[in-house]
Amino acid sequence: MNTDVTHDPALTSWVESANAADTDFPIQNLPYGRFRRKASGEGWRIGVAIGDEVLDLKRVHDDIPWSDALQALLRPLADGDLNAFMEQPSSQRRALRQMLSQALRSDSPLQEVLSPCLVAQSDIEMSVPCRIGDYTDFYTGIHHATAVGKLFRPDNPLLPNYKWVPIGYHGRASSIGVSGQQFRRPQGQTKAPDAEVPSFGPTRRLDYELELAMFVASPNKLGEPIGMAEAEEHVFGLGLFNDWSARDIQSWEYQPLGPFLSKNFASTVSPWIVTMEALEPFRSPFQRPEGDPQPLPYLDSATNREQGEIDVTLEVWLQTQAMRDAGTSPHRLSQSSFRDAYWTVAQLIAHHTVNGCNLQSGDLLGSGTLSGPAPEQAGSLLELTQGGKQAIALPNGEKRTFLEDGDTVILRGFCERKGARRIGFGECSGTVLKAG
Repeated sequence: MNTDVTHDPALTSWVESANAADTDFPIQNLPYGRFRRKASGEGWRIGVAIGDEVLDLKRVHDDIPWSDALQALLRPLADGDLNAFMEQPSSQRRALRQMLSQALRSDSPLQEVLSPCLVAQSDIEMSVPCRIGDYTDFYTGIHHATAVGKLFRPDNPLLPNYKWVPIGYHGRASSIGVSGQQFRRPQGQTKAPDAEVPSFGPTRRLDYELELAMFVASPNKLGEPIGMAEAEEHVFGLGLFNDWSARDIQSWEYQPLGPFLSKNFASTVSPWIVTMEALEPFRSPFQRPEGDPQPLPYLDSATNREQGEIDVTLEVWLQTQAMRDAGTSPHRLSQSSFRDAYWTVAQLIAHHTVNGCNLQSGDLLGSGTLSGPAPEQAGSLLELTQGGKQAIALPNGEKRTFLEDGDTVILRGFCERKGARRIGFGECSGTVLKAG
């Protein structure tokens, strides 16, 4: 693993909130996001989360005389262009991480000059963290694929290609919003099993999907595939991702070409990108279950087998309108792990480009719904309610089969392991509004 002093669990920061045991953003994390001060009218800026503060990288660049090399690394961030920084080689990104870690440590002589560059997270608003040109959604959650397949094909839930091909489809980047997104319940065509013709109206089976977002770093040229050996060099980091789904619209439209209007009305991403460098301590060997086919050679490498998995714990929480009115906290619906994904980050990059497809900086790859092997680890209501047949009972007496107007879904994620400092992803929340 490519760990270094920035991962030392004993490191502390002069930003006191970064030393709290339960913070998502200790000095060992340092994720990037795009923000501006509330009601300031200023342009979007790039910042790094540290505790409950944000380090404004425009002020860091403009106000402090760094070396020419560091100034060059900071310049696109000072310009508010995270994509331009993402395109830099991983060695350059690591160099800036080293500098930021040193500058924010408890013994740093830069505390006095950097303190004015901090902004409280409570005083900012955030956007989607970078320009997302294209979005591809994969289907790496084998437990989700199996559970959903059983609803329609009890004797043969997985299609023959699932264990050979990283299945995916191209989504709609324009409707991806940042955490806090509110969207109207989508309308479309649905067809009841006993109906002769379809009908039009608001979806009655609105669902969430617990996913991770993978952000592309440096691009590849059209016609030049990315091999497994260098695949992760082309990944900047991960975020939380909710690919909302209208299940009744989906079931009527998805054959023969796959999801369309059932998916493109809204997707929500968390505002902070946790870098691949920060995730190094949480890697694990990638192993296929005994008896499953091994990946084809273009999807295999020694490094991927040794440390291809990333151990991210994922959670889904629900807060209904009645809960908010009563001042009740959200209720956790499920918990799962990225370790249960059937394909790794490197394999998705290699497969996406093996035909010559050119990825670009800022492109988002969704993992697909990440469910665990147990029923209570499901990453969607479709699974938790057995296709809407078994309602979930909430602590306040409400029940849910699918989402209702006013429901807020909150995704949370974190990494923790003995010998490493816990890091988190922040929250990814979205709220359903009444159909327009």
